[in-house]
Amino acid sequence: MQPLAALGWRLWHPSDPTRAEAALDDLHRVVPRTVVWLNEAQHYFGDPATGERIAAAVHTLLTLPERGPVLVLGTLWPRYARQYTALPDLRKPDSYSQVRALLEGRTLTVPDTFAPSEIAAAVALAETGDHLLADALTRSHATGQLAQDLAGAPQLRDRYEQGSPAARALLGAAMDARRLGVGLYLPGNFLIDAATDYFSENEYDQRGDEWAEAAFAELAHPVHGKQAPLRRAIPRPALRPPGASSSTGAPAQPVGTVFRLADYLEQHGRTIRRLLCPPASFWHAAHTHLNHPDDLHGLAEAARARHRLQWHHHLCRRAADAGHPAALFRLASLRRKAGDRDGAERSLLKAADAGNADALLALGDMREAAGDMTGAEVLFRRAADTGPPYAILKAGGNRLRAGDIKGAEILFGRAADAGQPAGLLLLAREREDWGDLEGAEAIYQRVAANGRPLGWFELVFRRAATGHVDEAEALAQQAADAGYPFALLHLAKESHFEGDVERAETICHRLASTGNIDAMLELADMREKAGDVDSAQAWTQQATDTGDPKALLYLAQKRQKAGSMQDAESLAQQAADAADPEALLYLAKMRKEAGDMQGAETMLQQAADAGHADKIKVVPVIATKWPYGLDPDGTPTLPWH
Repeated sequence: MQPLAALGWRLWHPSDPTRAEAALDDLHRVVPRTVVWLNEAQHYFGDPATGERIAAAVHTLLTLPERGPVLVLGTLWPRYARQYTALPDLRKPDSYSQVRALLEGRTLTVPDTFAPSEIAAAVALAETGDHLLADALTRSHATGQLAQDLAGAPQLRDRYEQGSPAARALLGAAMDARRLGVGLYLPGNFLIDAATDYFSENEYDQRGDEWAEAAFAELAHPVHGKQAPLRRAIPRPALRPPGASSSTGAPAQPVGTVFRLADYLEQHGRTIRRLLCPPASFWHAAHTHLNHPDDLHGLAEAARARHRLQWHHHLCRRAADAGHPAALFRLASLRRKAGDRDGAERSLLKAADAGNADALLALGDMREAAGDMTGAEVLFRRAADTGPPYAILKAGGNRLRAGDIKGAEILFGRAADAGQPAGLLLLAREREDWGDLEGAEAIYQRVAANGRPLGWFELVFRRAATGHVDEAEALAQQAADAGYPFALLHLAKESHFEGDVERAETICHRLASTGNIDAMLELADMREKAGDVDSAQAWTQQATDTGDPKALLYLAQKRQKAGSMQDAESLAQQAADAADPEALLYLAKMRKEAGDMQGAETMLQQAADAGHADKIKVVPVIATKWPYGLDPDGTPTLPWH
């Protein structure tokens, strides 16, 4: 960016009062010859309430000719890049449609290591007087991990692994807080109380009276690169004109001393602690000390995902008391399940007043059930105006039932533009039923043009169903090139089923050459059915060599069918160690079928600890043993309500 300064360009890093608020408030003010610097872009795109709006604003900035020239640069951890660009689950709302469209084809990957030629260039730079670079090269010349060294990663990791028991306890609590959704600024009193159960019994007994002060001082000492593992932070105050309100309605900043975890340790914690549920002291400290509604609601949902239902309930109540709309809606659901209909409706009304779309939809359903269609329509419209795609979809469905097809199509179009094309696809199928094939085709084209996988899918299989298979394949390849390979893979499966083995294998070879694991496994199946066992094993091995849990689980199932139960369990365990919930469920079922109910419970508890409590209900005989949830240590919770 530096050379642009000489050409009259300006640099803007939206950060005050928060990154998301600054971007929302001022992206429309960006003038030509501006560099917009979105450092740690997950803070802009990751918030469900604001991320899509920010992505849309950036897209508008980049696509309107009169706004340019502009340059938008950002950084993003690989974990977030994968999360935002992953294909959406077709059964769920698409939370990152705008972000995915913005990032598509616009990301540059920073390699884990520099190539020898690049290290040689770094050596040349160091010899011209860059002493920091020269120092880093003494440690990273052989490995090529120059960036990590400059960022202080090895020292930060060592400080975590080799620190005092008190320092490790504070870092463990901070890592868990960040990975479960607490904001950047962690209150000191929360960390101190949360750290209690991160000590062993002996370590806890040997703590001195000033253990916390000593540990914070230890962690404040910077490593190479001037980064501290856990440093004291001073949040910027939200300075706004008199009478102005924040665009997100964020509450006041935390009270007291707050700390910030080093970015590298945050990423490291997400990896090494991904299978762990925080201990009891963490949840108690969060309930006692945290006061930001988003933090409380995020932890309440994290508790629910881990089947810690008692803590979910209490944190949800705290978040609702703090005015979090989604928490108010969740509290209404809990009260309704407990038989408190009046309390449930009060919570719904509060959530609706705060603009929660789910609450507005629920109240609309209640009005509709009572025969108040006008009142229901008003509530559905309000829900649609809040912006979530599923709310717009619901309002469109209400218009369709009322016979207003044009109004329904407008709302369905808005929902599709926001990532939920189900309404438009419903209209397309209805038009097919009416014989209006051109009208249906136009809708499918519209959905596909917005980058929605189902639009491509329908177009491909309408072509294939009418015998235009070459045209279907060309469309499917176009979708794959745009990042949606599933239509092409399904076309290969259909072609194989219809007997066109050559086309099926050619398609799968093409997809496999791009690293598509599903295509490799499909080729393994096709070759096995053809009797070519060696080729089938080769494709399976190529898939499993990637370390992808899906491939490991596939091979485990093959081994189980062949009677090699020990090999099957070993492979499934490798997939489970990568935090794959399907592998944990597979292991639980294996052990249940073998009569090892204790082993099955252990697997399902691990799934819950990793945030996949939904797998518990798949094994009802175990789910019934945990009706009140689990305690943080994994023991079944006693009745509490």
